[in-house]
Amino acid sequence: MKITSLTVGPFQENSYLVMDEASRDAVLIDPGDEPDRILAEVERAGATVRAIWLTHAHLDHIGAIAGVRRKWDVPILLHPLDDPLYSAGAQHAAFYGLTFDVPPPFDHPLADGDALEVGALRFDVWHVPGHAPGHVAFVGHGVVFSGDCLFAGSVGRTDLPLSNPADLQRSLERLCTLDARTVVYSGHGPTTTITAEVAANPFLNGAARIVRR
Repeated sequence: MKITSLTVGPFQENSYLVMDEASRDAVLIDPGDEPDRILAEVERAGATVRAIWLTHAHLDHIGAIAGVRRKWDVPILLHPLDDPLYSAGAQHAAFYGLTFDVPPPFDHPLADGDALEVGALRFDVWHVPGHAPGHVAFVGHGVVFSGDCLFAGSVGRTDLPLSNPADLQRSLERLCTLDARTVVYSGHGPTTTITAEVAANPFLNGAARIVRR
C-alpha cells in the first residue's frame, strides 16, 4: 500500500491518494481543493483512480471533486447523513468569500460496517459522528483515515452546524479502541498514532481511560 498526502487549499486540508501497489488501483480520500495538483499526483504515481471516498462533506473536503470527476467518471461514496452539508458547499464557500466548483451528487451511501476494497486492499467503514453527522473513518492495514474526528494533539470542532459534542466523544472513544500502533491520517495536520494521542492529546482524557483500564 502506498499513501500519498497532498495538503491543499486555504484550509490546509489533507487529501489522500491510497494505492494498491500491485494493481496500481487507487482511491482518493477527501479531495478537498486544487484538483490540478491532485490529478498531477495521480498521473505521476501511475495510479488508476477507482473511487472517491469521503470522510465527511465539509467544504474543505469536497472542493476538488468536480475537477476529478471531469477527468475520471468514478463513484463518489458518502454517508447520507452528510448530504445536507454536501449540497450546501456553494453556500458555505460564499460565506468565506471563496469560489466553489459544485460537485455532482454522490453515488453510493456509506454505512457503519461497510467493507470497501481497492485492488487487494480492504478498509472497514466506521461511523464516527460528532464533527459532522455522517462522518466516517476508513480503517485497515494498520492505519485509520480519521478525517476531522481526531488530529495530532486535537479533535474535531463541534461548534459548526450539525455538529454534536456528545457524539464526538463517543466517536473518539471508539477510535481509541484501535490497536495502539495504528497510524492516524487526519484531515489536517501531521500523521500520528493512537498511542501518541492517548498519551498526550488533552482532549482524550475520557477516551484514554477506556483504553487503559
